[in-house]
Amino acid sequence: MPKMWQDNEVRFDISHSNMQLQSGEVTVDKLDMIEDTKGNAGDLGKLIVTNLRILWHSLSLPRINLSIGYNTFVTVNTKILHTIHGGYMQALHILTSFRNCRYEFIFTNHDIKSTRHYTSVIGVYRAYVSSKVYREIKLRSGIIRENRLVLLPQEKVHSSVQDVWNLSVEQGNIGTFIITNIRLVWYADVNHQFNVSIPYLTIGNITIRTSKFGPTLVILSTEASGGYVLGFRVNPLQQLHIIHKEVSILRSEYEKFPIFGVEYIFEHQASSQEENNMEHFTEIQDNQSEISNVFGYYFSEGNTGQRKPNFSTHLGLAAEEPRESSTLQNLWELIPSCVN
Repeated sequence: MPKMWQDNEVRFDISHSNMQLQSGEVTVDKLDMIEDTKGNAGDLGKLIVTNLRILWHSLSLPRINLSIGYNTFVTVNTKILHTIHGGYMQALHILTSFRNCRYEFIFTNHDIKSTRHYTSVIGVYRAYVSSKVYREIKLRSGIIRENRLVLLPQEKVHSSVQDVWNLSVEQGNIGTFIITNIRLVWYADVNHQFNVSIPYLTIGNITIRTSKFGPTLVILSTEASGGYVLGFRVNPLQQLHIIHKEVSILRSEYEKFPIFGVEYIFEHQASSQEENNMEHFTEIQDNQSEISNVFGYYFSEGNTGQRKPNFSTHLGLAAEEPRESSTLQNLWELIPSCVN
């Protein structure tokens, strides 16, 4: 399957195609009247919560947008901001880390009737964190109980093969090899804690090679998942080829319909499933090379560099003072600038 970046990256002003949901990605919630306060103050947009990331796009200029993957989150919390009119607004604060840079995002909900406090964002993020076994290689984890694999939600066992040698260490260990619709699992007969769980999502290549132990099933994980090389010896040779074919077929099926394991039920979730493909998202096609170059506004300065909030007559509420090189009016009036 194509490299999955949606949950692992922070991207600014992405194309229309990258705003679309990838296979296996689903919309969990949508919030209207959301302001990207730090980067596009004064510009209302839509916040879309999926099982892999959150998306925000401006309503007035949809090509101004954000894609923030859950795997980049460092902290996420909500705050209540009081306005001069005696009301309050809900703010979502997210600190992320991506490519050795920290980015800070503040989303303010201007819907005064909303009482939801970004529950879905925090809930889905927690579900993402607790379901990493679907997306990451796990070694020596508690996946075997009473000589049986503890199945994940939506997981089904297709085959269980005895007397399979794990050749990851010099001497080799004999154990059980399990093939499911989500992952491959091997565990040692003498010590069930000596095991490995390999989701299809992490497999870069799977072949049969000749080693000093004879014909071997070799699994190479993707670079993003560590670039592991795992070898398994299966006897007889005919059984080895059967397993290789079965795994290849199941992996191919998984690529068509991936299961990421992020399950979250939200009672206020919009019922219009046809909106999941973001068919109402419109894009200005006049110049795709022309994007906003404002990501610098999102750099986190850390707690030591935080500026005091002051009341702004321009916004009608208390806001953090911008850098010396900009004003709140400038942030309000930001327009795209050409970048090379």
